[in-house]
Amino acid sequence: MSKFLLRAAALTLAATSSIAAAQEVSARADEMFGQELTSSVAAATPAAARRVSISNTTAAQAQASQAAAPSIPAAPAANAAQARPQTEFQKFIFDSVGQELPIFGASFFANAPSTFAPILNSPVPSEYVLGPGDELLIRGWGTIDIDFRATIDRNGTISIPTIGSVVLAGVKAGDADGVIRSAVAKLYKGVTISVNFGQLRAITVYVVGQASRPGTYTVSSLSTLVTALFASGGPNANGSMRRVQVKRAGRVVTELDLYAFIAKGDKSADVKLQDGDSIYIPPAAGYVALVGKVNSPAVYELKTGSDTIESMLDFAGGTPVVADPRRAFLERIDPTRNRPRSVEQFALDSASLKRPLKDGDVLNITSITPEFSNAVILRGNVDQPVRAPFSAGMRVSDLIPSRDYLITRASVKRQNEVVSTGQTERVTNQRADTIAASVGNLIDEVNWDYAVVERINRSDLSVTLIPFNLGNVFANPTGADNIQLQPGDTVTVFSQQDVAVPMDKRRVMVRIEGEVKVPGVYQMSAGDTLQSLLAKAGGPTVNAYLFGTAFHRETVRREQEVNLEKAARRLEAQINKEQSLALANQQGLTTVNPQMLEAQQRAQAALARQKIEQFRQLKPTGRIAFNLDPKERSFSRLPQIKLENGDRLVVPAAPAFVHVFGAVNVESSSLWKPNARVKDYLNTAGVTADADIDQAFVIRADGSVVSRESGGWMFGSVGGLEVMPGDSVVVPEKFDRETKWTKFMKGTREWAQIFANFGLGAAAIKTLRD
Repeated sequence: MSKFLLRAAALTLAATSSIAAAQEVSARADEMFGQELTSSVAAATPAAARRVSISNTTAAQAQASQAAAPSIPAAPAANAAQARPQTEFQKFIFDSVGQELPIFGASFFANAPSTFAPILNSPVPSEYVLGPGDELLIRGWGTIDIDFRATIDRNGTISIPTIGSVVLAGVKAGDADGVIRSAVAKLYKGVTISVNFGQLRAITVYVVGQASRPGTYTVSSLSTLVTALFASGGPNANGSMRRVQVKRAGRVVTELDLYAFIAKGDKSADVKLQDGDSIYIPPAAGYVALVGKVNSPAVYELKTGSDTIESMLDFAGGTPVVADPRRAFLERIDPTRNRPRSVEQFALDSASLKRPLKDGDVLNITSITPEFSNAVILRGNVDQPVRAPFSAGMRVSDLIPSRDYLITRASVKRQNEVVSTGQTERVTNQRADTIAASVGNLIDEVNWDYAVVERINRSDLSVTLIPFNLGNVFANPTGADNIQLQPGDTVTVFSQQDVAVPMDKRRVMVRIEGEVKVPGVYQMSAGDTLQSLLAKAGGPTVNAYLFGTAFHRETVRREQEVNLEKAARRLEAQINKEQSLALANQQGLTTVNPQMLEAQQRAQAALARQKIEQFRQLKPTGRIAFNLDPKERSFSRLPQIKLENGDRLVVPAAPAFVHVFGAVNVESSSLWKPNARVKDYLNTAGVTADADIDQAFVIRADGSVVSRESGGWMFGSVGGLEVMPGDSVVVPEKFDRETKWTKFMKGTREWAQIFANFGLGAAAIKTLRD
């Protein structure tokens, strides 16, 4: 069936009120020939479908009549922005600046909804001119009751029973009450008239030129140029947004600049459409691109030769505050030259803003450099880093007016935490350690001997360091250390932890506890030793146990922590290697059950991982072994170790027990007996059949380890060593059992030395065996 036959069939069905059939034919036409036929049928359908009753109706009947009226078919919505192909100029911009720029205003038409359906509930403007197809709801009361729905016919009139014909074509909506009231008053007096409007007539307009979806459109008679453009998807990729015209009766009624509407909301050129209007979208006159620091980077259309940088930036929303008005670059295309592209630089002053733009121009506005030309910076061990304004004659003392500026936020936080910790009701070991550790460490010590000014030489961009004595700045403000600053200088203050100062200049806060007369935290002088600390603490008590005295240092603890992890990795690699060798050897045996072998290997691997993980969980204490004679009683024999900040000396009371671990029947802590030997405690605990007595070792109360290889056994026998209070005897299992534990414990000398070096003690052995 041809397009014309389908059109004729649809129009005939619409004229005879066969609405459903007309819509079915319209749908078929849509599939075959697109939207144009649907729009034509829609124009004919409303007039033919609406029937004017010649009798009064109730409100319910009126609503039913309105609901039965067919809707004008709606065109499918389309995403104009996504469907819009890139222009050649957009592709050129992408190749030039590496950025995809949209055409300004194209997004306004994205996801445009259908506006073809009749407007039923919108208010009718008083200036609206009535015409054929408009529907009126007339109500009157008084000497006669009127409840009548009427539609203006082709002659421009309505016919009210008992009243007669009333001419309404050309009458404004605001005057309709008066016209009908006058007609009724000729026959009846004292009648009040109220006129409302039902469904308004539809009009046909034509969208032509460079439109996204050109064609014939049936829209509401209240539609304007902007709403019709919105319905049609707006201009296509090459269409103009700045010179959209409405043509009526052979002349241009208006020309709309969509930029003025989109960017500024100016609808002064928008007009109401009339039946038969043509909307013409001409090709765009040219394009320019605004890139860089503009509020809306995009491709902008030129309207005339008078478009300037200022007018285009106005549409773009101007420039952000970070735009540099001193530097703008204009790239221009001139095909008449040997080199068609050129670039020039200028400032965005009033004269430059008036410069006209040409088709193909690219305006690039750069960002300001985030550098302060009149500022100096203070950073480092200070209250807070600041950027302060520079003033002539400014010195370091102006930037740091008092020592209070050198109290860091971390120091203040520690002070506040001390208060919150002190308010805790329950006293725990953790709280006690926190309080004791905080004494003397509430403030980060400042390096008063060295601070530095960094200065940039603008001539060659080199950096010069100017060190100065910060303490002298406060002690002697007129001295040379109070350096005169320059714009752009950076002053850095260091703490004693940032740049380590000599031992003699460091703060020394040490902690002594246990069996001394006055335990506490003491501030020591440079060069003070353990004897000096004991003297400040009043000396040891009568219960003090010299051999078990423990000395802990934080720097040693950190080193032990690193070495412990290295040992764990070495052990892990060793066990993995032994497992691989054992698996290879067992797989060579034909009598080995593969499933049993695999299960055994999994169990051994799990046990090895467990032991290694336990090993990693051990926490080094930072203890330093003194290696004193176990029978030494004089504290004057302590080594002359110079104290460091954070050192801790613990003088215990003489313990009453000796601990036995390993391959013994009963792991226990036995009472210490004078002159008792290792064999005495092993006899008490009872060794197992798997015990390897030759590889047993003793962890001393002072943190040292004595083993067979260290020469501590008398005549190579375990029975010859005298055990001191607090010692721990460890008996490993024999090697021939080849369990993961025995493999782990192989090489008593190596592992005993590890325990001694890390200060792990007997608790580590107990943890690894559990």
